[in-house]
Amino acid sequence: MTASHPNRASTLPLIPRDRTAHPPAYDPDYKTTVTRSPRWPLISVDSTTTEETGPLFGHDLIGPLDNNLILNYTGGKAAAVGERILVHGRVLDENGRPVPNTLVEIWQANAGGRYRHVKDTYFAPLDPNFGGCGRTLTDENGYYQFLTIKPGAYPWPNRGNEWRPSHIHYSIFGHAFGQRLISQMYFEGDPLIDRCPIAHTIKDRGQLDRLVAALDMSAARPMDFLAYKFDIVLRGRRQTMFENRPEGL
Repeated sequence: MTASHPNRASTLPLIPRDRTAHPPAYDPDYKTTVTRSPRWPLISVDSTTTEETGPLFGHDLIGPLDNNLILNYTGGKAAAVGERILVHGRVLDENGRPVPNTLVEIWQANAGGRYRHVKDTYFAPLDPNFGGCGRTLTDENGYYQFLTIKPGAYPWPNRGNEWRPSHIHYSIFGHAFGQRLISQMYFEGDPLIDRCPIAHTIKDRGQLDRLVAALDMSAARPMDFLAYKFDIVLRGRRQTMFENRPEGL
């Protein structure tokens, strides 16, 4: 599968990426990889036509508040609590061209560092006005944006007193559900990034830095919200790190 938009022919060659930069499946400092990592060599299985062409998502199902996590959980009746931020950027292919009409979904913890999930037992309070997820489609320039609350850090049972940095989970779809990439976005200047065993599974600092959104004051709104810019590159040497497919789309 190429990273180019399915409706646009590509005449440029795919740029191979350095596979050695991808984090190893087994990293003892990240405790759960001990049991989750495969014990046998992976087998590459080619995708089928069915996987590459369907099932499709309904573009008309995107609502006007779907990319506004501050208001979407209550349908605009009440606002979520926390530091308001704008997260924005572009989805690009390996040659820097925009990838339009791409479904981008995010999910995150609330301002206190708690997810709205039955298995999240952290005692930080739930915000009754915050669901923690949103979605949008990239425009013709590959641009996307979300208005949300900056997520809080939270402790996790790895080894000792360890905390996850503030982060937002990303899901990026191609033209079918079989083409899905998953990643995480961190925030510029967060000191917990350098203390996180999950982040440290990425041994190449340059690769890790591509998961850090830069503070973007040019897109911030005075007396309202700060902005962070996070571009997503689908393939090539400058590809964004993806959890589920090292090779990208």
